[in-house]
Amino acid sequence: MNFSQITLTAALALTTFAASAADYPAPKQGDWIARDFKFHSGETMELRLHYTTIGEPTGQPVLVLHGSGGSATNMLTPTFAGELFGPGQPLDAAKYYIIIPDGLGHGKSSKPSDGMKTAFPKYNYEDMVDAHYRLLKEGLGVKHLRLVIGNSMGGMHTWIWGGKYPQYMDALVPMAAQPTEMAARNWMLRRMMLETIRNDPDYNRGNYVTQPRMMKYAIAAYGIATGGGTLAYQMLAPTGAKADKMVDDRLALPITADANDFIYQWEASRDYNPSAGLDKIDATLLAINAADDERNPPETGVTDAAMKRVKNGRLFLIPASTETRGHLTTGNAAFYKKQLQELLQTAPQRTM
Repeated sequence: MNFSQITLTAALALTTFAASAADYPAPKQGDWIARDFKFHSGETMELRLHYTTIGEPTGQPVLVLHGSGGSATNMLTPTFAGELFGPGQPLDAAKYYIIIPDGLGHGKSSKPSDGMKTAFPKYNYEDMVDAHYRLLKEGLGVKHLRLVIGNSMGGMHTWIWGGKYPQYMDALVPMAAQPTEMAARNWMLRRMMLETIRNDPDYNRGNYVTQPRMMKYAIAAYGIATGGGTLAYQMLAPTGAKADKMVDDRLALPITADANDFIYQWEASRDYNPSAGLDKIDATLLAINAADDERNPPETGVTDAAMKRVKNGRLFLIPASTETRGHLTTGNAAFYKKQLQELLQTAPQRTM
């Protein structure tokens, strides 16, 4: 699954979605160096960008984008890759060249924990998208994409791609994301999580010896509040004892994230606001959200209002049920693989 934080999904201890075994080609990994990369702050440095590919470069290129705190590995799950990349599936690797980069500050790409700590330039989502654009154009020689699809943070990046590089792709599928300013409960809870970590004496302004002890509590609280699904939680924890068991299981999980990396990853969303670019989107767009998404609640109407500005776009809202998992729902492609297949069959192919 995605996802926003890898431990978030495991910690939920929810029932596993049924999925087929991986029957797509073995993933290949690579690195590319972006020299003199310029951040929105004006700082420049040499960036290492790690990526994973599935299929051959002769296939139609597809960019797949992971969520906050994740990496390409988070997209290689039975419920995502196992539903999409195999023979006859929507993103059949015999037809498509699937590119899954580790975002700037994530996975095996350049990040604060490589040595610079808090001296690492403060990046935002625009920087992350620009880094991937350079990887594709300069590093992999990709002139045009058939599709950009992303989940959670990757979904937000997908919205940015559509407005910033409107001619570079045929189709866009932003998932578990809305094309509006980072605000309301989503940002409030993100900020509280980051403030909790920063104010832990162990953090020591980023010069810690061991990871701050409050990290696991901050991450757990944010995860419970923003992922899992209201109906699913009621089904799985209908008693105090079962709810306590889920919390205990979550807190028992090891936190593998580095605190500085984690803070940078989540703070990068602070100025996210792709709304100015919505009228520029030319690609065929299918936005996919879950009706019970805690971070992007459809009842606010902000996504519906934004979609009216997208020329060739529509929204597919996955109905809430005991089978959905709130913000984590889109990690299971079984909920939308039919709609994705239809998009790829109908979206016009364009060239730059």
